[in-house]
Amino acid sequence: MCFLWPIGLSLSASTLPSVILINCDDLGYGDLACYGAPDIRTPHLDRMAREGTRFTDFSVTSPLCTPSRAALMTGKYPGRTGLATGVLRPDATTGLAGSEITLAEIVKPRGYATGCIGKWHLGFKPGMRPLDQGFDSYYGVLHNLDKFETVVFEKEGGMPVLRGDTVEKRPAVPAEMTELYTAEALAFITANRARPFFLYLAHAMPHIPFDASPRFKGKSARGLYGDAVEELDDSTGRILDRLRQLGLAERTLVIFTSDNGPERNTPGTAFPLRGTKHTVYEGGLRVPFLAWWPGRVPAGRVCEEEISALDILPTLARLAENPALPAGLDGFDISPVLLGAKDARSPRSTLYSLYGLRQNRRESFREGRWKLHLGPPPELYDLTADPGESRNVAAQHAAIVERLTARARATREDTGIPATNP
Repeated sequence: MCFLWPIGLSLSASTLPSVILINCDDLGYGDLACYGAPDIRTPHLDRMAREGTRFTDFSVTSPLCTPSRAALMTGKYPGRTGLATGVLRPDATTGLAGSEITLAEIVKPRGYATGCIGKWHLGFKPGMRPLDQGFDSYYGVLHNLDKFETVVFEKEGGMPVLRGDTVEKRPAVPAEMTELYTAEALAFITANRARPFFLYLAHAMPHIPFDASPRFKGKSARGLYGDAVEELDDSTGRILDRLRQLGLAERTLVIFTSDNGPERNTPGTAFPLRGTKHTVYEGGLRVPFLAWWPGRVPAGRVCEEEISALDILPTLARLAENPALPAGLDGFDISPVLLGAKDARSPRSTLYSLYGLRQNRRESFREGRWKLHLGPPPELYDLTADPGESRNVAAQHAAIVERLTARARATREDTGIPATNP
């Protein structure tokens, strides 16, 4: 349930809110002080949590960049968009189809300015880039900054930083990215302060190779990884301060989250959850989620309702008062939960997750408190009693295993996922 419900909150039909969605890359559930990190200082995000709502049960659909972002951007399971497994590399010829309705396209008909800053990872060919998917502007690096992708651009002078479809600089330097993106976000907010806007800020950090600018380097007790997270905290604080300075705070919903859990073998952590990125344990799927909107999103609230990245698009459609939802959505409008309506409960009761190919394939299906990992052998966990997924109770609950297995298969088939990957 959620605590500290406000009263008398309703949206004005005459004023549409601006929305800033900050999506970090590989940030773990346990990497922020307000989620229990003892060795990373995040005072601005802690304040954001105090002034807004901290959600403790927000999950993505996949523990990997491309499928997770496809679900976030469309409100559909990634299997429906053909992006269920794998990461799109720079030579990919596939991506998010132009026919898909994105977060930007769901608010744009209502007069919103739309901007995308940072990592895209949803297709690099014409028709698949941000400017083709409803965004008025784009600034950033479309790809990862890891060696598997930067190597493709070595002969051209390095990974490009784009403004729109034009190369602005090469090479992209990891230590510079958070500052570059923050400055661009502040400029976008200022330029569009007189109208409703939607800004998707997709940070490069703390994905490998994580780094920080000189002002933050060497400051965190968790080394360079912590330095990168502390700079993300500072970035968010500057964005919230700009909204306050421009008188936009009460008109702007700000969401801070991550695309999946932390990369394995890094200082990132999902504690007290089990697993990392590349697993369908909670540590790979459940991530921080902070919501801030003074006077609308309840302050000082911790909400335990189960919600998902799938739910963002239909919720933004509701907030932007756009009733024209795309067909085939897997998400739900969670605005009553977000805004603290009395006795509001999340309509979400299930979540299907998939990762990997062949022998590395992993699947899970959640139904409320129960989480099934499809074996063999099957693993069943009671997330209410055991959120760390440490006690497999499949042998004690054969009927639940059978039911969830059937539901997982039905969801798999409905979303276009083959029973076995080639």
